[in-house]
Amino acid sequence: MAEYVIDSSYFIASILFIVGLKRMSSPVTARGGIWWAGAGMLVAIVSTLFTPGLQNFALMLLAIAIGGGAAWASGQRVGMTDMPQMVALYNGMGGGAAAAIAAVELLRGPGPVAATTVIAALGALIGAVSFSGSMVAFAKLQGLINRSWRFPGQQLLNLLVLAGAVVAGAAAVSAGSGPTAILFFLLAVGYGVLMALPIGGADMPVLISLFNACTGIAVGLEGYVLNNAAMIIAGTVVGAAGSLLTQLMAKAMNRSLAHVLFSAFGEEPGAVSTGPVGKSLKPIDATDAAIMLAYAGTVIVVPGYGMAVAQAQHKIWELAKALEAHGVEVLFAIHPVAGRMPGHMNVLLAEAGVPYDKLHDLDEINATFAHADVALVIGANDVVNPSARTDPTSPIYGMPILNADQAKNVIVIKRGRGAGFSGIENALFYGDNTRMLYGDAQDVVNHLIQELKAL
Repeated sequence: MAEYVIDSSYFIASILFIVGLKRMSSPVTARGGIWWAGAGMLVAIVSTLFTPGLQNFALMLLAIAIGGGAAWASGQRVGMTDMPQMVALYNGMGGGAAAAIAAVELLRGPGPVAATTVIAALGALIGAVSFSGSMVAFAKLQGLINRSWRFPGQQLLNLLVLAGAVVAGAAAVSAGSGPTAILFFLLAVGYGVLMALPIGGADMPVLISLFNACTGIAVGLEGYVLNNAAMIIAGTVVGAAGSLLTQLMAKAMNRSLAHVLFSAFGEEPGAVSTGPVGKSLKPIDATDAAIMLAYAGTVIVVPGYGMAVAQAQHKIWELAKALEAHGVEVLFAIHPVAGRMPGHMNVLLAEAGVPYDKLHDLDEINATFAHADVALVIGANDVVNPSARTDPTSPIYGMPILNADQAKNVIVIKRGRGAGFSGIENALFYGDNTRMLYGDAQDVVNHLIQELKAL
């Protein structure tokens, strides 16, 4: 009877997970989707506690209290601009938990090789890679690691470490040796670190999505090992969603996943801008920029990571409302890979109060740029670089971009004259219709608001 109740509860939890994920696909229903999925997780946890023969309740409840308390406290305090780091961190914890489950199976000692042991080892490999790789992604996003580490023969070393992990894992499955299992986990964790170290900030949305998929797959595999239906279904759903999102992110950059993981894209971040021959940057001051914006018919705002760093989203929305008070139509153009995680700009702007119907993705907004009076670019670089359309030698050639250069006028708010994080020069900055407004985004936008009020 107890097993029937538990299985039924897992089925209900699985439905709640799927409904929650579905609702998270739209900004309008995403908040409710989180509650649906959270309810599913609560049902799954409570049901598991009634498993016949389960022991160590005190330790489990203590772990839940510590983990839940830490998550609640950090979730309350983290800023919206730091959300990519939190996503990477918590995703890594999921992969690490899956690897820990497998570690228990592999360290039990010698025994007959069973399918569950092989699956446990496979889940351990994927989970350990996701854990350590996500930790590196967190460190990069947090600024603890400020460069991408590349060296000759790196891919060969990575391949050797991965092969060593597979061999050690096979030995641990067959022999059940403690030292061999430990070596297996060390190599798997090392491979995750080596895999993530070369990836630049421009590719972070793809990397985070990939590790999210890996965590889901690892959880699903360990669910099979534990004969836990809720883990199998939840892990499969997360793995499938993460895999699809990874492909969508890579497609948005017009690059294969292999190119993201194994190329040396953006090897010189922050390079000094030299620009096309015969072209120069044309600065503008806040007063002239405010006049240009105030007398425009349509302004399209293009946010990027620079807006997130400056935490300028609230000021951007204040500027938009000031422009609308002058009779200007204001729209927001969102590129799929703008920022450091999928949906980064949507989250920041929604948090600032920007209505969802003002946020338009690339396919919706691109045709409108040609009719816009001003494109206001705030901290975006590669996603508005026309070299992606015109220069076959550019590393981003073929990448779908926002057609900001086709607006009648372009104002670029930028902190300095560097080429940006990816190190790729942006031809937009040297366009005849482009003016550069230098400074911290929040300070510059605040100055624009004051100038608008004075008009």
